[in-house]
Amino acid sequence: MSPSDLEASVTLQPDQSGSGQENTEREVPGAALSKRQGTPWQAPQPLDLKAFIREVPDFPKPGILFYDISTLLRNPEAWQIATARLAQEVLRFRPDSLAGIESRGFLSAAPVAQRLGCGFTMLRKPGKLPGETVSLAYGLEYGTDTLQVQADAVRPGERVVILDDLLATGGTLAASVALLRKVGAEVVGAAVMIELSELGGREKVDIPVASLMTY
Repeated sequence: MSPSDLEASVTLQPDQSGSGQENTEREVPGAALSKRQGTPWQAPQPLDLKAFIREVPDFPKPGILFYDISTLLRNPEAWQIATARLAQEVLRFRPDSLAGIESRGFLSAAPVAQRLGCGFTMLRKPGKLPGETVSLAYGLEYGTDTLQVQADAVRPGERVVILDDLLATGGTLAASVALLRKVGAEVVGAAVMIELSELGGREKVDIPVASLMTY
């Protein structure tokens, strides 16, 4: 039995009994097979997702160490497990929908939203979204950037969780929170694959942040 079989066996939908607790108790397939065969069974060790992250020095400019998730995405088992773990983290916030930050945030938010049965909203750079949009400009270390969301992307009071691949200084995440609040969302949390903890990004926002890997 592979680690992906084990992690995929967890039920991620909210409990419908009214207890307010997630239904996470379900017999592991490998354990059930061993029981039928009368053989001992041991759960595999959790997959180390850091082993699938490539560190690229001096990218996109000298002095920057880039954490590349493309090597994780190329491994179907690692990607499946990363998605399952993110879904478990996101479920704690009980969202109505998820928002992904352009562009690598889409690779997390879309599959997690599908897994949890949530809607998915894209936060994009200017000129990428049709129809009426709402914009928010924010400062970067060198210059400024802008994010947009469609004006009707969320309902007033809709509980939204933001997803991205990486949390560094927190400027983009803080702008995403402000933008979604601007269109009426209740932003209840954020989740990322990678957090660079020394940069203090989570201190820039007033919402809880979950991360799968910390450097």
